[in-house]
Amino acid sequence: MHKNYQSVKPATNKLLKKRWDGAAHDMHRKKVLAAKPVVDTKSPSTYTHLQYKLKKIQLEEERHATIDRDNRILLEKMSAIMRTRGRVDNWNGYEPKSLNKNKRTRELIRVTLENQKILARIQAKQPQYSAKKWEDEWMETKKYMGSIRKYSEDWYQQQQAEKQSKRGSSTRGSYKARQVSTAPAAGGEEVDAIEKPLSRAASAVSAGATARTASPKPTSPKPPTPKPATPTADQSAVDVPTEE
Repeated sequence: MHKNYQSVKPATNKLLKKRWDGAAHDMHRKKVLAAKPVVDTKSPSTYTHLQYKLKKIQLEEERHATIDRDNRILLEKMSAIMRTRGRVDNWNGYEPKSLNKNKRTRELIRVTLENQKILARIQAKQPQYSAKKWEDEWMETKKYMGSIRKYSEDWYQQQQAEKQSKRGSSTRGSYKARQVSTAPAAGGEEVDAIEKPLSRAASAVSAGATARTASPKPTSPKPPTPKPATPTADQSAVDVPTEE
């Protein structure tokens, strides 16, 4: 292969010339690869304190830590309020003092004792009005009312009971009459036997209604007429003057 090599410069030995040229070419390629540009075309370098802003991150962490601490304190206070009755945190331990506490206590005791004595006297006092006397007076008044009464005390109840009984009897009579009118005729004798008591009941009901309508309304009793007074012995002895 070295026999066909054509060198740029003349050489006596083609084999050595080929080796020397190859070594020079390799060295040239290395220098080309290792050469540095005259103009810097690389991107600018980035700095960590400008890229990540560590101070801002630190402030955020501190703010979150403060919020977490406040929330924890608030949660503890709320849990304490839920577990207990709750109390404010501004107590200073001052106890109120009074200059006349003993005097007011003695006055309160005196008033309480007087009230108890008055209550005992009121409870021990006999009543002035007698309930038994009132009851006796009311019974006597009822006796007088009954003596001057025209109608009895249960007159209204008796009238209502009588009306109810008459209304029930009239309803039963009309119901039997309807039954007889709707029933088929069985025979002359049976019809007569049924119609006679029905006619008697209907006449009795009509007579009672007529008597109720014709009966006069109760009137109040008339006051008694005063009788002329008879002259006594003293009055008869007096001479009556005559006209001359």
